[in-house]
Amino acid sequence: MAMMPPEKLVIFDYSGTLSLEAPRFGRSENLVRALEESGLASLGVATPEIFWGDIVNPTWIEGSTTAIGYARAMAERIAALGIAPDIHRSQIEAAASRFVAAYLASSRIDPRWRPSLSRLSEHPDAVTVIATDHYAEATGKITDSLASWGIPARKCGKGAKSPFSPPSRFFVANSADLGVWKADRRFWEILKSQLPFASVRRILLIDDFGINEESGDGYGGRAKVLDRQEKTIANLEESFQAVVEVATFYLPGVPRESEEAGAGLIAEAAGRIDEFLERR
Repeated sequence: MAMMPPEKLVIFDYSGTLSLEAPRFGRSENLVRALEESGLASLGVATPEIFWGDIVNPTWIEGSTTAIGYARAMAERIAALGIAPDIHRSQIEAAASRFVAAYLASSRIDPRWRPSLSRLSEHPDAVTVIATDHYAEATGKITDSLASWGIPARKCGKGAKSPFSPPSRFFVANSADLGVWKADRRFWEILKSQLPFASVRRILLIDDFGINEESGDGYGGRAKVLDRQEKTIANLEESFQAVVEVATFYLPGVPRESEEAGAGLIAEAAGRIDEFLERR
């Protein structure tokens, strides 16, 4: 039976919203430990300053808009900097792969989102998208996490059918797969072309716009966050020609890692989702 055109679209950000652990991995004490355990520290990437300033931030554009992936982008940058001249390239790649594996293992979707995500996956009037600016490896992590909860999700991007057949209600749109960031209108135009409907009436966007990322991560700079928020909402509205409601997912001040803060925000967002789905 063909799926009836949905009236509502719910869009989630991933890192810092669905996954509270992803940005926490970048906290100085956690990051230093991961650099040591992966072997990157012994290659010269031993401090948060080197990690963010010399490795991640300079490679973020390529890493998040191509299929190169986090591990390869990191290994190529370390090799290009020449900070480990006596180390074989295979050892650099192995250390980078261990680091990324640890990061992905910590980047789970918070289980407190499960009831809302499960309800959305079965709701007849809604389609759900996890839209993220991320590395290529994140797509599989997200779809596997959803699958473990019995939620099938389709990958959007290059090589995907337009629209999907048979239709689905849950999608993952990663900038690494689409080739552009969420603040770019092309992100939403590509996504729209691959969804199983021509239009929706209402959109609910749940996003931290990068503000929950660690301070060393250039993606989370306040000026960038505000600009990203403005452009994302405007381009989403223009692309879908629909009313966009925004539930900003900002973890409060310090300590942002507190369980109470995360639990409270997820509960608040769940209420917004329920109200959004029930509204005519």
